[in-house]
Amino acid sequence: MIDNAIFHDKKAAFFTLGCKLNFAETSTIGRLLTEAAYRKVKPGEHADVCVINTCSVTDMADKKCRQAIHRFTRLHPDAFIIVTGCYAQLKPNEIASIPGVDLVLGTNEKFDILTHLSGLEKKDKASIFHSKTQLISDFHPSCSYNDRTRFFLKVQDGCDYYCTYCTIPFARGKSRSGTIAQTVQQAQQAVIEGAKEIVLTGVNIGDFGRNTGESFLDLLKALDEIEGIARYRISSIEPNLLTEKCIDFVANAKRIAPHFHIPLQSGSNDVLLLMKRKYTRDLFAQRLAYIKKLMPQAFIGVDVIVGTRGETAQFFEDAYQFIHKQPISQLHVFTYSERAGTKALMIEHSVSQAEKKYRSEQLHQLSDAMTSAFYQAQIGKTAQVLWESTKKVAMMHGFTENYVKVFAPYNKSLVNTVQTVTLGGFSTTDDLVGLTIQ
Repeated sequence: MIDNAIFHDKKAAFFTLGCKLNFAETSTIGRLLTEAAYRKVKPGEHADVCVINTCSVTDMADKKCRQAIHRFTRLHPDAFIIVTGCYAQLKPNEIASIPGVDLVLGTNEKFDILTHLSGLEKKDKASIFHSKTQLISDFHPSCSYNDRTRFFLKVQDGCDYYCTYCTIPFARGKSRSGTIAQTVQQAQQAVIEGAKEIVLTGVNIGDFGRNTGESFLDLLKALDEIEGIARYRISSIEPNLLTEKCIDFVANAKRIAPHFHIPLQSGSNDVLLLMKRKYTRDLFAQRLAYIKKLMPQAFIGVDVIVGTRGETAQFFEDAYQFIHKQPISQLHVFTYSERAGTKALMIEHSVSQAEKKYRSEQLHQLSDAMTSAFYQAQIGKTAQVLWESTKKVAMMHGFTENYVKVFAPYNKSLVNTVQTVTLGGFSTTDDLVGLTIQ
């Protein structure tokens, strides 16, 4: 039998922007191409196909996507350039007009990539395959299989919330997921591939099972029974969907890490109302208090947006004072960016760029203080560290179950293994980069 791969030795390059979900999906696209006899391009080689998976959460994200497209067309001038992802779904014509782009695939079409690669002939005008948002309905299981210690497992896609500042529901469609059985199968495959830690990712993962009659809690229970995984991390989950029952389960689970990433977006109830969020800050505070009651050492990362339309100086100060009182380990601060088609544009009060920058700096400083206090509280404690392959200045790092970054002298034999350590002091005095083992 003739090996067709001999005649189809095509090289592919990939670039991913944005969230963990995008990384998982790029990995799946990569596997599709590998199965079709493509191989990943090596350093210094020119690719035959370049796949750019885009983000569009802010104007800056759009800009980075355009920069990536221009960079790949320069690095691989003869390559067939494919652009997909959220930016491709929201603005396909804008992307198609960029010189060098050959194919634009929307959200529903990204996993049909092989059907569009028969010729690989560059043309003067890009082809667009794109469905309207209301027609986006497919769920494609995805998991990152590469040289990472940490794998990203897609458990859910889409969002039904339509917050006034956000375009993601237009880019991703309605909330949907696979079944628990399908998701467990993906996790089991990750174990075979060598995964020790899996991050559960999606657009709104607490909404898992809406279309299957199952629940996120049921999913956690099923995943916790899989042998071979050291731990799971729950990525961003809405406070109204992070129920006390879920927190109870995590507190007693065998493999679910005491690490939560919870979007607050604003500490002002007035701004939350303008955003049309599904909770109040009081509910948010209750969830954090309950987590800390059951898991005092839990790491809690929180998303906050500054400078949204309607965020007056008084509202920001109110939000700041609320956030300051919460048991937060780290803030992820985002500056509001106006997005076409969102209802936030109907809110009259806008915030100047200078004021947005000031508010962002205030929250970044608060975040640094919160993270420093959290790390200080870990000194002297025993923890389980999963070592990663990254080597820098003869050192390697890993993360504890509660997401403390730990450094130690590089030891190749420890990579992708879990080691019990006693946490020592800070690695440096002027920069919070982690703790060293004693």
